[in-house]
Amino acid sequence: MKKIRIGSGAGYAGDRIEPAVELMKKGNLDYIIFECLAERTIAIGQEKKLKDPSKGYNELLEYRMKHVVPLCKENKIKVITNMGSANPVAAAKIVKEIAEKQGIKGLKIAAVIGDDIFNNIDKYIDYKILETGKKLESIKHQIVSANAYIGTQGIIEALKGGADIVITGRVADPSLTLAPLMFEFGWSTENYEFLGKGTLAGHLLECAGQVTGGYFADPGFKDVPELWNLGFPIAEISEDGEIIITKLKDAGGMVTEDTCKEQIIYEIHDPENYLTPDVIADFSKVTVTQVGKDKVLMKGANGKEKTGLFKTSVGYKDCYIGEGEMSYGGSGAYARAKLAGEIIKKRLAYIKAPIKELRIDLIGVNSLYKDSLSDVLNNGNKDLGEVRLRVAARTLTKEDAEIIGNEVEALYTNGPAGGGGARKGVKEIVSVASIFVPSEDINIKVTYEEV
Repeated sequence: MKKIRIGSGAGYAGDRIEPAVELMKKGNLDYIIFECLAERTIAIGQEKKLKDPSKGYNELLEYRMKHVVPLCKENKIKVITNMGSANPVAAAKIVKEIAEKQGIKGLKIAAVIGDDIFNNIDKYIDYKILETGKKLESIKHQIVSANAYIGTQGIIEALKGGADIVITGRVADPSLTLAPLMFEFGWSTENYEFLGKGTLAGHLLECAGQVTGGYFADPGFKDVPELWNLGFPIAEISEDGEIIITKLKDAGGMVTEDTCKEQIIYEIHDPENYLTPDVIADFSKVTVTQVGKDKVLMKGANGKEKTGLFKTSVGYKDCYIGEGEMSYGGSGAYARAKLAGEIIKKRLAYIKAPIKELRIDLIGVNSLYKDSLSDVLNNGNKDLGEVRLRVAARTLTKEDAEIIGNEVEALYTNGPAGGGGARKGVKEIVSVASIFVPSEDINIKVTYEEV
């Protein structure tokens, strides 16, 4: 029975490159995927593209591809990635330039486009935002991007076209893996059982080191060996949809039933009805079996007909966040930090700072759970030798946001004794609203570069 091996080269935009390089050198791979997009990532990419039409792709694209391209050619490993972000076409041109500079020839690079529907956003202005129930029109003048989560179609077309490297924009995470399975095994777009199985494989790979113990580790409870040298996973998938997750023998981390089970339910709103552009996947009857050291077999995934709707992330300029921090140490550190927070709150009220939302946190004391629950967790003990104050506020303008850090910095001479290590800053926040659009509205195309 035919089998293919797919490695995971990245689980987020800024992931490490070393595990991917090791996989490409030693993993006997057929494919490697790099999943590098989150909800806001592509909106930020669109902003960069607006400022410079040659930008908008993942910031680590050049860095990664300088390592990846020669291994792609040398070991005949096909590369599939959404590092194209807001500009897959420009990303493909960059990869071509990298190959040319390295003297590499005989590579075909594909760019999958069509997920960007920003120019047609007015068509959906009366659609309801999933998170708020309000109409999209409520943020119309703040919108900077709109990208649909497309599926396997463009990647499969690129592979049929002979692409060695496929660069996409906003493709659904598991589709990066499902596409080569459909291409290699000839799975039909209507064979929902197999599409469900392939989606499970993609879901297990999409977060890279999480399934090999990275997000699993909890010292003393769930110990993971050599976490500093965490290796990324390999999925060996057979034509009948059985999946074995493993890793390189000399890489850190581990693959166990528990690491795989945690990844299976990660970010799944309903294990029986996991909505993707390709299929409604059903993971509810999956069996997970350890079949060797760092080898886990998974069976039983299924699927149902897709919804015909593509989730679309609409990026919009939401606000500015102004921040300021100050540390207090030694005897009475908690009391002084708490007093400093009260001073800032009263100062901002006194000057009538135009703030939409204010947070005053004592990091390590109450910043995660606030006072009521934190007092229980800390057993009411406030005899802390080190406390860091953080003040953050949402504002509508950059100028108003700058007030926050300035007031915190002023604690040096206007606040409690012993403050130090002040830090301040302002960030413009791009938020994301979600809508569903009909899949027939999306026009997917593939362009090519060759060296």
